[in-house]
Amino acid sequence: MKKVLLPELGEGIEGANVTFWYFKEGDVVKEKDDLVELTTDKAAFNLPSPCSGKLVQILLKEGDAAKIGDTLAIIDEQGA
Repeated sequence: MKKVLLPELGEGIEGANVTFWYFKEGDVVKEKDDLVELTTDKAAFNLPSPCSGKLVQILLKEGDAAKIGDTLAIIDEQGA
């Protein structure tokens, strides 16, 4: 299982809001597919999937706030 974490976003940025998931739980994703759209007070950006596999759990839903290092979702790399 691979955790999808919110990475460092730049100096002074402590988190982001989840605005849109491109996949739903149970979907198979490929490495580097756009997985989730996030927004900060400065910009919107897409976070790519860190690996290929099945998206087994979304921990933060659309509208939720995430801090740097938070787990956004879990991907089962065996489910590809």
